[in-house]
Amino acid sequence: MPLFNSQDILVVGAGVLGLCTAAELARRGHAVTVVDPGGLNASGVAAGMIAPAMEAAIDDLSPDHAALLRRARDAWAEFAATTGVRLDRDPAEWRGGDVEALAERLAVLGFTHEYDRDAGRLTTHEDWKVEPGQALTALGRGVRLIEGRATGLTREGARWRVETTAGPVEADQVVLATGAAEAMAGLPEDLVRLLGLITPIRGQIGLVSERLVDHVVRGPGAYVAPMGQGCVIGATMEAGERSLTPDPERCAQMLAAAWAVLGRTPRPLQIEWRAGVRGATPDGLPMAGAVGQGLHLALGPRRNGWLLGPLVAGVVADEVEGRSSKEPTLAPRRFT
Repeated sequence: MPLFNSQDILVVGAGVLGLCTAAELARRGHAVTVVDPGGLNASGVAAGMIAPAMEAAIDDLSPDHAALLRRARDAWAEFAATTGVRLDRDPAEWRGGDVEALAERLAVLGFTHEYDRDAGRLTTHEDWKVEPGQALTALGRGVRLIEGRATGLTREGARWRVETTAGPVEADQVVLATGAAEAMAGLPEDLVRLLGLITPIRGQIGLVSERLVDHVVRGPGAYVAPMGQGCVIGATMEAGERSLTPDPERCAQMLAAAWAVLGRTPRPLQIEWRAGVRGATPDGLPMAGAVGQGLHLALGPRRNGWLLGPLVAGVVADEVEGRSSKEPTLAPRRFT
C-alpha cells in the first residue's frame, strides 16, 4: 500500500540522484516519470564508490560531515535490496603517501580499519561500491522514462508544465536532478541564483579490459577498482571544466599514478578513457529538498553521488509527501 495518495511526479535527470529519487518515490506508491536526453551521464562515468571512510579521511572532513556520509552508506543496505542494485562489500585499501595520517583521521572519525605500518597499507571494510551500469538499469525499472531534454518550466494552476524536446509534460511536483547543467528557462530567479552556486567538476576515468585488482585500491593521484570483467582507473577532479573529451595528458598522469599505487611495472593496457561532469556546492554537500510549491532539488553531490543517492532520495521523497527533512543540513535554502 502506498504511504500517501499517488500523485504525478516528474524527475528531470536520470543520473544517480534522479533515478534514486524516482525509485524511492515509486517504491512508496507514487506515479513517477523521468525525463532525460539519454546517453552516458556523469553517474555512468564513475566507479560507483560508496566510500564514507576513505572520502572522509582523504578530504579531512568534520565529524558531522563524516557522520552524514556514514548514514548515507547505511541507507544503501535496504535500498539496494528493494531496488535490485548489487552491492559489493569487499574491502577498500589505501597504499602510499602519508598512510599514517589517513589512519589517524579514520580513528578520530570512528571508522574501523587495519593499518599495516611496515607495508604502508590501510584497509577498511566500511566502504562499499556498486557497478554503475547495473545500478542505473535497476534503478530505472518501475518508472516511466521519456527520452528528451527539458528546456523550460512554467507553473499552470496547481501543476507544473515542463517543456521537453519530446513534448510537454505536466506534473503535480517536479524534482530537478540536472547535475551541473545550466538553469532551464522559466525557473524562479531565486532558484536560478541557487543553481548558479553549483560548480562543474570534470572527472576522467579509464575502463580497462583486464582485471588488475579484486578490490578497491587507492593511493596518491589514482585509484583502481574492479568493474565487470575488468577494472576502472580514476579519477580526476577538475573544477570549472565542462569538456567531455578526455585529456590525453591528464589520463597519462593518472595511469602512471595507478601503476605506482599498485607497485607494478607499467605495461600496455587496453583502456577506454571517459569524461563526465559533476556538480558541487560551496560546502561540498548536495542540495536536497523543496525550493518552492511542488518544486524540489536533488543536486550537487560533488564526487559522492553514488554514496549519497538513497539518502538524498529519502530526503526529497519525504518532502514531496509533506514531511520534514531528516537531514536539514542538505536543505537548498541554507545558501540563502
